[in-house]
Amino acid sequence: MEKPYQGIEGQRVVVTAGASGIGRAIADMLIGQGARVHICDVEDRFMEEFAAAHAQAGVTRADVSSGADVDRLFDEAAGGLGGLDALVNNAGVSGPTGKIEELDPADWRRCIDVDLTGSFLCARKAVPMLKSAGGGSIVNLSSVAGKYGYPFRTPYASAKYGVIGLTETLAKELGPSEIRVNAILPGLVKGPRIEAVIRARAEETGQTYEETEAKYLEKVSMRRMVDARDIASMILFLLSDAGRNVSGQSIAVDANVETL
Repeated sequence: MEKPYQGIEGQRVVVTAGASGIGRAIADMLIGQGARVHICDVEDRFMEEFAAAHAQAGVTRADVSSGADVDRLFDEAAGGLGGLDALVNNAGVSGPTGKIEELDPADWRRCIDVDLTGSFLCARKAVPMLKSAGGGSIVNLSSVAGKYGYPFRTPYASAKYGVIGLTETLAKELGPSEIRVNAILPGLVKGPRIEAVIRARAEETGQTYEETEAKYLEKVSMRRMVDARDIASMILFLLSDAGRNVSGQSIAVDANVETL
């Protein structure tokens, strides 16, 4: 029986925000399939836990909204990996919850800087390395909020729409160089981040957490959240030989979110 993800073994991959949550699930699965992985993150505790679990993987403390940090990340990744075959732009923040007239412009800028500009900065450094390798893959993490919009989450939805635009543009630009570019659109992913989002929405609307969570799940056809491993599995497919002709796509892994 063949491994489910042919072509992953030996790939050199950078995963941003790879020490916890979805990023950790992606890095764990890639390493389990024989890939060589270098991650970045900003949370020291999670980075230490990751390094303890994966002694051979590279770890850089880097905020993807900082050009200097991103430069250092890719310098260290190049030194450790000797090249690059794939980039997973996973880093992101939830941004503020509130009416647009009440949002702080600084919170808007921070969300855009991490969720959209961070993907641009990392792609900018990764592309020359991918071209030198003869091709490769970029996977950007967008969101179903980048498909439907998201009331009271204007910065986040705007950034995630931007990620889709970045993905489709780079797929066309980089296709002749054998570089595939796709976006993943997670829905409600189990974990602390969605819990914080639901809590903030509950406070905004004056409902209980349980009432708000139930309203979220009513908008999901399968009436459930997805797991970080579901996201990781789709990314492994895109990086594998099976995904060699998939590019320019925005793929929802969300149990069919109907609206937000």
